[in-house]
Amino acid sequence: MAEPGDAGAVESVWAEVAAEGEWIGAEAPLRPGWGDRFRAALAAPESCWFVVEAGGRVVGGAFVQDERGVGHLGMAIAGAHRGVGLGRLLLDAAVGWARDRGCHKMTLEVWPHNLRARRLYESAGFAEEGYLRRHHRRRDGALWDAVAMGLVLDDDSPGRP
Repeated sequence: MAEPGDAGAVESVWAEVAAEGEWIGAEAPLRPGWGDRFRAALAAPESCWFVVEAGGRVVGGAFVQDERGVGHLGMAIAGAHRGVGLGRLLLDAAVGWARDRGCHKMTLEVWPHNLRARRLYESAGFAEEGYLRRHHRRRDGALWDAVAMGLVLDDDSPGRP
């Protein structure tokens, strides 16, 4: 799990990935107060941050927020550290936290072109639940599609037919 002292390092990862302009919803420059929001999320019982390190340096992070039993996930890994299993570590930690908290489901949104991330999520059991056409407005005015994915954590509770 992340600690308040990780705020600057996680913000750097988010800033690096946001500057690439391809993989996460955040865009560079990050909004002021990012570190304060990170620390507030750490202090809130309904949310959690996880980090991964390489060479003693934070190179990735995942955030999960429980909203009425649905864990919403966001994550980013610095470019030089992708494809080596760190995303799986973050994802497993976030899913474990959501399960332990009693969440019945996890959700996320991913860009359609982010095939590496989509494969990771699918390998962990997430399924595509919808295609959000022209859903996110980018700073340059472009409207980007998103893929909504979900992972059911509770198959036992009754549901409505």
